[in-house]
Amino acid sequence: MTRVAPKVAIIAGAGPAGLTAAWELLARTDIRPIVFERTQAIGGIAQTYEHHGNRIDIGGHRFFSKSERVMQWWFSKLPRQGAPAADSAWRSLDVEYATDALVRTLAPEAVDGTRVREERRSAPDPEREEQVMLQRPRLSRIYFGRAFFPYPLSITLLVAWRLGLVNTALITLSYLKAQLFPRRDETFLDAFFINRFGKRLYETFFKDYTEKVWGVPCSEIRADWGAQRIKGLSLMRAVSHAVRDLLSTDFRKQQEARETSLITRFFYPKRGPGQMWETVAQQVREAGGQIQLGARVVGVRLTEGRVSHVTVLDETSGRREEVRCDYFFSTMPIRELVTMTTPAPPAPVREVALGLKYRDFLTVGLLLRKLHVLEKGRPPQARVDDNWIYVQDREVKVGRIQVFNNWSPYLVADPEHTVWIGLEYFVDENDALWAADDAALRALAVRELEQIGFALGADVLDGCVLRMPKAYPAYVGTHVRMHELRAWVTSVPNLYCVGRNGMHRYNNQDHSMLTAMMAVDQIVAGQDDDSALWDVNLEMVYHEGEG
Repeated sequence: MTRVAPKVAIIAGAGPAGLTAAWELLARTDIRPIVFERTQAIGGIAQTYEHHGNRIDIGGHRFFSKSERVMQWWFSKLPRQGAPAADSAWRSLDVEYATDALVRTLAPEAVDGTRVREERRSAPDPEREEQVMLQRPRLSRIYFGRAFFPYPLSITLLVAWRLGLVNTALITLSYLKAQLFPRRDETFLDAFFINRFGKRLYETFFKDYTEKVWGVPCSEIRADWGAQRIKGLSLMRAVSHAVRDLLSTDFRKQQEARETSLITRFFYPKRGPGQMWETVAQQVREAGGQIQLGARVVGVRLTEGRVSHVTVLDETSGRREEVRCDYFFSTMPIRELVTMTTPAPPAPVREVALGLKYRDFLTVGLLLRKLHVLEKGRPPQARVDDNWIYVQDREVKVGRIQVFNNWSPYLVADPEHTVWIGLEYFVDENDALWAADDAALRALAVRELEQIGFALGADVLDGCVLRMPKAYPAYVGTHVRMHELRAWVTSVPNLYCVGRNGMHRYNNQDHSMLTAMMAVDQIVAGQDDDSALWDVNLEMVYHEGEG
């Protein structure tokens, strides 16, 4: 009897979307996934980079989702902690410990027809076991003028005091003016913010940081990005809270509660986000899937309207190979996908793709003996509890600072005696910052830390630089015409564009995973219409985005 060759799915990219697709295909179908990853790292932007025993999370990846499907998927790979972590006692962390865990793993290839194995086990102890998800407190604040403000911004009387009473009065007048005379055209981000917060507050807390991120004026950024980032944030609501606090019989308690009301908890792999994707990649390989690193997709061939072959370049040897496929999952930048497809897509589709813009990301990791945070009215602080700190000062280029000790003590080689931080810069590939050598970038980072009053150069012990191209799909250029690209993608029945760059959308990690899961849903159901994938994330934004 003739044996039928298994169907093959080529997956471009070993980030969250690509690896989720590979795992789901092996768990639910007879389709064999082959993943091609152009770099030597697993996880894409969600990888964990190691330098002398200290680990960097590129952009910060909280493991939290409104999707129960995603949450359970994560926990089935890395179970929730059942005992205290290394820093639980001295930080007085409030953690809900799990008692047991349901672990789901892909069965090795050709094992009695079983695709997924399930095992109930005791919840892991992070001090004894590696495969564990920690529960962590979330704190993100704005650091501006040597004072901390809540993020997302919440106007309280304590915040008003930090801003200064005169400045607060001018912010109020500016807000009232915006309400009386709103800008009619809200196409772009400047008008969107001004209409909601007034020009003075916009220029204080929104304008400079947003322009650091995107590298263009707010007057050129489409307002739909802003609508996602500040969903539910209302200055009028914040002011009403402040007034109620003033009238409260316990004013100080109400103010402190309002300041900390945004602190919630999230989950996080012991060794950083890359640990999740390295775990998934190992299971994919053991179950018969392939993952080839240093292999870049450079060509996509359509036959009778379907993807039939993909050309792959071995980055080391320079050898090219054309591989047949039945399905193609693309997490690569959609601009690249369009330009490498044969026959070429229609001219308008190519025009849109070539006009898409990206923002690149650069992290300077610095190991310090301690911090030296100068906050008004307080002695210098050697440590802070923040995961992320947003730097609003326009005189410096740094946009955010991560404190990796607070993400997980296991990211730091010596968390009790050192502080490991990451200074994040938003750049354009090959601009002056991107092209600067590592020593110059480390020196810049140290100067800026001293300039904003956050640390002393004398306390720096070590450092490194990490560059991540195309980290942010930008909502500028031809993004307004994305519907034309979407129409072309969905017209190719076995092509699935998933993930952040695959869809040119500012997805969080869970949104990227959901697009991959839904693509496999479509294959299992025997449906060709994948338009529903493009609706993921439209109603699921809940806090500030990841890197």
